[in-house]
Order: sequence, then structure tokens, then C-alpha cells
Amino acid sequence: MIETGRIWFNGELKEHDDAKVHVLSHVLHYGSGCFEGIRLYKLKNGKSAVFRLKEHIDRLYDSCKIYKMEVPYTKDEFIKGILDTIKTNKLEAGYIRPLIFRGYNQLGVNPTCNPVEAIIAAWKWGAYLGEEGLKNGIKVCVSSWRRPAPNTLPALAKASGNYLSSQLIKMEALDMGFEEGLALDYLGNISEGSGENIFLVKNGELLTPPMASSSLAGITRDVVVKIAKDLGLVVKYETLPREFLYLADEIFLTGTAAEITPVSSVDNIKVGCGSRGEMTKKIQEEFFKIVEGENEKYREWLTIVE
Repeated sequence: MIETGRIWFNGELKEHDDAKVHVLSHVLHYGSGCFEGIRLYKLKNGKSAVFRLKEHIDRLYDSCKIYKMEVPYTKDEFIKGILDTIKTNKLEAGYIRPLIFRGYNQLGVNPTCNPVEAIIAAWKWGAYLGEEGLKNGIKVCVSSWRRPAPNTLPALAKASGNYLSSQLIKMEALDMGFEEGLALDYLGNISEGSGENIFLVKNGELLTPPMASSSLAGITRDVVVKIAKDLGLVVKYETLPREFLYLADEIFLTGTAAEITPVSSVDNIKVGCGSRGEMTKKIQEEFFKIVEGENEKYREWLTIVE
């Protein structure tokens, strides 16, 4: 059980056990919520900072716009709520979960008669796919569950209901003895992991599927693209058939929770040397320099908790 301490709930900081919703809340029955995952890092100078807070809140509000949820707080008010939650819980490093959702009034597919509510929780959370995975890579499989077509569920929205698909992918992978599952899109091309974007390295170039492949516009993916360009690497957004997973020199997954996690094998076929590759290692090292405040070029991505 995670220990979140106090939770920001509709503008008030409440004790963990007092942050409750009604069992008939619309979000419980129809998945009508949008959320973000955000990291808080301890910097080398001893301070704490939220990584790319503005970009996460922009994406959260964009997701709500797609689902016609009018957020009852300005972005600045929501950012203040996040910082207040961190400070009241005396958190130095960890994970932040904001959620905006349809609450309790009426049931039925039409959500618009239900109030829009919001919570912010924060807690200590280490490497999502394990510290060992960050160093030596994880075993993944291609899931039998595909991502929906772009005109069925909007992949650009980080919406609660979308993650029913992710749950199926993740559970299937774990049941088969893997640590993560990879989804293909509706055409059978590579899309993403259950909760991560994916990069492949082939012949010295960095390849990642386009958003048309039903993948989320990842904020960590954007970081990796910028790091790669700083390192002089070629980055291509390409439609990638499944077999590229077996032919890649390196593969790694990216996400706020997963950070930069290398893949050691796909469907029990070894990727490259079967461990973290050199390009993955370089990008990973640069990533942690940025989030720990050691790269002045990207200091604007860090919101210091005062």
C-alpha cells in the first residue's frame, strides 16, 4: 500500500483517509478522468525540483479539453496545489499523481451533468521497472492486445479509460513471465509499452514510432529526442513493423515512471548484447544529469520547491 500522506482534494489538503469519492462517481463507472505522472527529483545541490511541471500540466489540461472537462482551477492554481502537496508531505523525491475526474451526480454515458473534481497525491517511489532494470535491461514481450485506432480512443489524451488497454497488456506480460508488454497499433506496427514510449537503435540511428501509431506524446520521449540531438545523433519518427524489435541493436523504454529503461530481450530474442547498450547508456546518463540539475541548458525544466 502506498503512503501518500496528505492529499490535495478540490483545493483543500486532506488527510489520506479523508480523501474519498462516492461509489456512484462517474469516473468509477465510465473511466471519465484524466491524469498525469510527474517526478520530483533531489538535485545535486540538495534542493528538490519537479521535472517539466509546466509541460505535464499543459498536457493534463489538453487531455481534459478533448473530453470536454472544464477544469475549475487555473493552471497556476493547480501548480500551486502540486507544490503545496509536496511541501506538506515533506517530500524530497518521489512521484506526483494529479487526477481530474467526473464526480457524483447522475449515472449514464453522458458525463456533462457531473461535477469536475480534482486530486493531487505525492509519495516516495523508486524505479518503476526496478533499479536492476535501469542498469541491465528488462525482458519484454509483444502483447496480443493492440492499441485502438486513432478514431476510436484519442491516444493524445492521457485518460483513465485508455489505460484499461494498458492493464491487459501488463497483466498478460506478467502472466507469461515478462516484466513488460509492448503493444502494436491497429495496423500491426510498433506502438508503445503498457505505459511507456519506445525507442530502437539501428545502425547508429534512433528510431521511434510517430504519434499516428496510437502512442502517447510522451514528455520523457521529448527529452530523449533533445538529448539525442545534443549528442549529434540522428532521430527518426518512423512507422516500424514488428520485426524491427528483433533486429534492433538496442531498445529502451521511456516515461516519467520508467525514466530510461533498456530492454534486454523481446519475446525471448536477445536485443544486441542482451544488456544496456552504449547509446542507451549515454542517453540515460545525460537524462539523469538533467533531472539532477547538472545540465544548465535545461535548468528551466526544473521547478524548485521552495
